[in-house]
Amino acid sequence: MTLALGVRAQAAGTRLACFDQLGSTNAEAAARARAGEAGPIWFATTEQTAGRGRRQRPWVAPRGNLAASLLEVIDVSPGVAATLGFAAGLALESALQAVTAHYIASYAVPLAIDYRLKWPNDVLANGNKLGGILLEAENVANGRLAVVVGIGTNIVAHPSDTPYPATSLHALGLNVSAEQVFAALSDSWTELRGLWDNGRGFAEIRRLWLQRAKGLGEPVSIRSGTSVIEGLFDSIDEAGCLIVRTPDGRRIPIAAGDVHFGSTASAGAS
Repeated sequence: MTLALGVRAQAAGTRLACFDQLGSTNAEAAARARAGEAGPIWFATTEQTAGRGRRQRPWVAPRGNLAASLLEVIDVSPGVAATLGFAAGLALESALQAVTAHYIASYAVPLAIDYRLKWPNDVLANGNKLGGILLEAENVANGRLAVVVGIGTNIVAHPSDTPYPATSLHALGLNVSAEQVFAALSDSWTELRGLWDNGRGFAEIRRLWLQRAKGLGEPVSIRSGTSVIEGLFDSIDEAGCLIVRTPDGRRIPIAAGDVHFGSTASAGAS
């Protein structure tokens, strides 16, 4: 099989640049934007050798996993563009739900996989990290913003040396391919990108994201640099910041940090 767009993505006019192997889909997308590409276009591969996650952490996708980045040049501010990451999380979760339901119906396999969204940019499966999102943006010609939404998904393999436990679809008993997941992802992205509507629909994106959030209302610790903030995961606000309700009743917005569910005792997890 080869990677291909879903029916809805094709109908929306989205394009695809597919690679047998690539260093980084995000880097390729950014280079194309600097060369004048305006998108929307996916850059996708089933083997990524030099990918990055948040804070320059490596994200390598061995053969059979999925690395895909969507490039679009849009007229929004960087702050508004940052909220697109929540639409991306919803798109991946929706695609995984669809692929899982189809697999169970086709093979009558009694699988039980709980997909959840972990602030700010992860998709969990049964509590373990299955996918991650890296959103990057830079100014291009005419004052417009080139936004790259990178989405990595562990299909056949997952790393074992990560701070937060990871898993893959195959490890969960879901023997599907990167091609199947990408087709579903490209379709769900088309729907969620339309709902986001250059930030105008973020209120609905936020509502849907919170319905699928891991740890909402539960104890959470956020490490940012050398500091740790602890309290209850209260919500996310209109800018996408995580809101922590501290023991003294304050509601503190967190723009960036590594999240651990529980107390500060083990808040080094990310």
